[in-house]
Amino acid sequence: MAPDDISAVAQIERASFATVWPTNAFYNELRTNKLAHYFVGRLGSRVVAYGGIWVILEDSHVTTLAVDPRYRGRRFGEAVLLRLIDEAIERGAAWITLEVRESNAVAQQLYRKYGFTTVTMRTGYYSDDNESALIMWAGSLKSELYRNRLRVLRERFETA
Repeated sequence: MAPDDISAVAQIERASFATVWPTNAFYNELRTNKLAHYFVGRLGSRVVAYGGIWVILEDSHVTTLAVDPRYRGRRFGEAVLLRLIDEAIERGAAWITLEVRESNAVAQQLYRKYGFTTVTMRTGYYSDDNESALIMWAGSLKSELYRNRLRVLRERFETA
């Protein structure tokens, strides 16, 4: 993600979430947060998905992931998730975590596919509607077992 992408990212953010990050938060993440790494997915020159991750020593945290509603179901979210996992591994993380709405079964299914399991729930986590969040973790990203799983999933993704 580059500063020029933020306008398109903000549009996807507004279409995807009831409570949105202000655009200056994305600028701050890109400019000042050395732990933050953000990426966009494109269809041609159009930004259709984005995601972000913080990598702190051996832990990594997916901060956001969204796909333009007009382009959902075309595997852009999976492509961004793969990029975030790759970034975590490249930066030495052993674990990756995220929060997901309890009602977001589509996202949960994708995360489980990539080895995430629910470890706990945060009741009333989302301020817009008091919905609970599932806290999901995957690891060990450094293990041969996980790397083999990731390789197989990537091969399937790339040949689909």
